[in-house]
Amino acid sequence: MANSAQARKRARQADKQREHNASLRSELRTAIKKVKKAIAAGDKAAAQSVFRESTSTVDSIADKKIIHKNKAARHKSRLSAAIKAMA
Repeated sequence: MANSAQARKRARQADKQREHNASLRSELRTAIKKVKKAIAAGDKAAAQSVFRESTSTVDSIADKKIIHKNKAARHKSRLSAAIKAMA
């Protein structure tokens, strides 16, 4: 446990930041699941529109360094390939 006032404050800040990051990570996972669900449904137009919305979410979370930019690019690439394969 933190003993000094500074250490207690840093512990509070770390908890708050961890909760915020967890929330953003959850938002990312939800966005990816929405696209996968649309792909599974078989509606290409709907899948493309959901993909466009989720792309901005994935990019913003990568910009905040919650996930690495290459991981964001990998997710977008795989989802895009899955949508293209629907034809």
